Amino acid sequence: MIGRLAGVLLEKAPPHVLVDCNGVGYEVDVPMSTFYNLPHTNEKVVLFTHLIVREDAHLLFGFGTVSERALFRQLIKITGVGARMALSILSGMTVAELSQAVTLQETGRLVKVPGIGKKTAERLLLELKGKLGADIGMVAGAARDDAQLDVLNALAALGYSDKEALLAIKNMPAGASVSDGIKFALKALSKA
Repeated sequence: MIGRLAGVLLEKAPPHVLVDCNGVGYEVDVPMSTFYNLPHTNEKVVLFTHLIVREDAHLLFGFGTVSERALFRQLIKITGVGARMALSILSGMTVAELSQAVTLQETGRLVKVPGIGKKTAERLLLELKGKLGADIGMVAGAARDDAQLDVLNALAALGYSDKEALLAIKNMPAGASVSDGIKFALKALSKA
């Protein structure tokens, strides 16, 4: 399997790019999140790739980060989600946003992605739960600093769910201490 390409970016035509690796040009499909971060043509580029071999084609998909590729691989394992839909999801949401949507079970965020209906969104949330590192200490982007992570862990120890804990710290002031953060979160939870 081709896992990584390093070469010169020859062409950019969304969502396709052409990468020259020592005289061999690879056509690669990339999500828009990767496409927007590509260098200019005739500059060096590195893509993490996933190769799908079908009876009628060999399809190469490229990603700017390993986490995007890992998410793509998780998505295509889900019944009814093909490579094109997985690219669409990655084009519409970052890995952190999808991980947070899964933790909070927010179908509304997923249905905003073109091609994702309510039933598909619900299936994605169900199938991805617990598979994206979307537990209390691993939600990428949910906690802005170490104090917020400590508050999340404290709330988990008190028996609150991931969803409740994340909602409780959502408006927590940046730079708050752990003890102040716990007080803030408990007040927010008591109002809910």
